[in-house]
This record gives sequence, C-alpha cells and structure tokens, in this order.
Amino acid sequence: MLDLKFVRENPDIVKQNIRNKFQDEKLPLVDEVIELDAKRRATQQEADDLRSSRKKISKQIGALMAQGKKEEAEQVKEQVTKNAQRLAELEEQENILGEKVTKIMMTIPNIIDPSVPIGKDDSENVEVERFGEPVVPDFEIPYHTEIMERFNGIDLDSARRVAGNGFYYLMGDIARLHSAVISYARDFMIDRGFTYCVPPFMIRSNVVTGVMSFAEMDAMMYKIEGEDLYLIGTSEHSMIGKFIDSVLPEDTLPRTLTSYSPCFRKEKGAHGIEERGVYRIHQFEKQEMIVVCEPEDSPMWYDKLWKNTVDLFRSMDIPVRTLECCSGDLADLKVKSVDVEAWSPRQKKYFEVGSCSNLGDAQARRLKIRVAGKNGKHFAHTLNNTVVAPPRMLIAFLENNLNADGSVNIPEVLRPYMGGKEKLIPEK
Repeated sequence: MLDLKFVRENPDIVKQNIRNKFQDEKLPLVDEVIELDAKRRATQQEADDLRSSRKKISKQIGALMAQGKKEEAEQVKEQVTKNAQRLAELEEQENILGEKVTKIMMTIPNIIDPSVPIGKDDSENVEVERFGEPVVPDFEIPYHTEIMERFNGIDLDSARRVAGNGFYYLMGDIARLHSAVISYARDFMIDRGFTYCVPPFMIRSNVVTGVMSFAEMDAMMYKIEGEDLYLIGTSEHSMIGKFIDSVLPEDTLPRTLTSYSPCFRKEKGAHGIEERGVYRIHQFEKQEMIVVCEPEDSPMWYDKLWKNTVDLFRSMDIPVRTLECCSGDLADLKVKSVDVEAWSPRQKKYFEVGSCSNLGDAQARRLKIRVAGKNGKHFAHTLNNTVVAPPRMLIAFLENNLNADGSVNIPEVLRPYMGGKEKLIPEK
C-alpha cells in the first residue's frame, strides 16, 4: 500500500505506474481517493476544533453560573448539546470516509522499480541468465506421473476419490525423495544463516489483507467456515505476519527466516487442474525464505534470495534460468520480481519452480511493521522467495536425473537424506 501523502503529492507518477501495469480501469481511483482524503481531513479538522472548544465552553458555563447568569449559561449549554450532536455526526463521517480511503488505497498498485521491463503479461517476461547446460537425452522421457508410477510412487485415483482433483498420494521412494528435498532445502538455508521456523498454517483476515491484494486473496485462499481464519497459500503469509504491529530495533535487522509449511490454494481460474499430474495442485509442501530489512538493504537481499534458489537447484544437477517479471505480471504489492525456472528435458523448455519478490514497504505499511532507528521510526522492507516446492521440483528432478533404463540418479547432496542411496530403481 502506498503512502497517502505520496499519492496526494504525486498523482501523475501514481497514474503512470497504473498505466505501466496495464490497469487503466484503476486510473479514476487516484483522483477519487485524493478527493475523499481531502473531505476526511476537513471533517477531522472540524471535529478536532469542536473537541478543543469543549473545555473552553465548560469553563465559560462555570463562570456564568458563578456570576448568577443562569439564562446565559443555559444558552451556552444548548450550544454544547448542538456541538456534541455535530461531533457525533463528524466522527461517523470520518469513519466512513476513512474506510473508503483505505479500501481504495488497498487496490492502487505499488510503485514498480524503474528496472522492471514494461509488458502486459507473463508472455513479455525477460530472460536474464541461464545456469547449467540444458540437456535433451537420446531416449524418450515419459510424463512425470508415468515416471513416478514406475516406482509405485504416486496414487492419483485414490486421492481423487478421497479429496477430488488437484490432490495426490505420494508413496515409497518418491515420497521419501519429496521429504529428502524438503529436508535438504531446510539445511541448505540454515547453512546460509537463516533461522528455521515452522509457522502457523492458518492466519486471520487482517494478516491476509496485510500480505496480499484482494484479487490474490480471492483467487488463492481457502476460508475456514465460521471462523476468522484462512489456510495459508504459502508460509510467507504467516512469516511476514509474525511481525505485525512490531517496532523492530534497527540493530536487530535483518531478520532472515526460512520456513516449512504445507500450502493450500484454490487455483481459481487456473488451467490444467484436471490434468493427471502434480504441476498445479490444491495442496503441496514448500520451503520458503523471507527477509525483513532496512529499505536501503532490500535490493541487496533481493539478489541474495534468488541466487539461493539457483544454487540449490544446481547442487542437484538441474539447469535453471532466471526470468525478470514484467510490469503487467507483477502482483499489486510487488516492486520487483524474478521467477526461477527449471529445465524440462521432456518439454524441451523451462518451467517455473520458484519466485523471488521485493515488496518494498507495502506489506510493512499494511501490517504496521516499523523500524526504530536513530532518526525515528520508519517502515521496514519485506522480501520473500521460494527455496523449493517439491511437487514441481520433483518433476524437474526426475526428468533431469532419469537414465535410459528407468533408474533415477540421486545427487550426492541428497544421499544423506535418502539412506545413502545413489539410485532409485523402478519396480515396474
């Protein structure tokens, strides 16, 4: 969420940013919120004046009564009653106007970084760099569920009967591989100085609206019926929420956390949810990383975060590339974002396995996460990045480590988590 003062003083910049994000339908909101804010501040000023005059009038009544001027005192009392009625009206107007201003401010997108390429949607994202040599083997690579089924490692039919489409049972060596990747990712991030955390898997609505836009919330979040609780779509939500209403001493920053959690997503409007696979699903597990830092440090942390993911994938012999998200592909709270994509030998192209984002002070402003420094208090910056999400990681892992005989190589870094196994041997 932007600073309202910034919007008042820089409406043209805010409008151009909206155009750059191809959200022209939001352009009228800028003038509307400025007008509503002016009314709210005028209302607040009148209310403050009435509150200020209340003590003076009370003294005036006391003086008149002491002088025996009861009639004049009664007239002043009538004015006090009128003022009280007017103050009640003003306070109600102030609340209504304040709610309208907040609602609009929550929908105006954050100012994107000048380095972000301008583009309408993800088709205009820009490749930045490739890591590792993409290889297409001289044998056919089956669809990922077929590979898993050769190990008796997945049961989609039972999951469909139990929970519907978008769910799965992982079994045997494939389930063990899933857990091994999560455990390795946890230790990988701990070795890089991050504090490990297992957060709440449900959060309240004020945290949800603090960490994401209304559109994202509607498309992703599952609501717990009858309670003010939502299932998290990623542990970033509860990890950033951990600092709600906090004032962090500057000498305690940065806060660097890595978290494990299951993730639950409606995937509303998503294509491919009916497919026989685990690329887009309603439930999965993930290792995440988040940073809360000083504003001037967020660009540096942004680069560190995405590099962590690249290094993790390369340590498992998976070629990856980074893709700069264009303006139209950025969620409203994001300042800058880069996707990490893994190579798919079967499809002969890259596909998304993680996303790193700098949100500036947008989440901190909504959640009131401030830093106490020598020059007073200011809002922190927040960043997040996927370490690894095994369903998609498993696809990349199995395709890139598959041998012609159907066996799957286990990279050295994963062997301690797989009982020392160097290969997985198919049962079928």
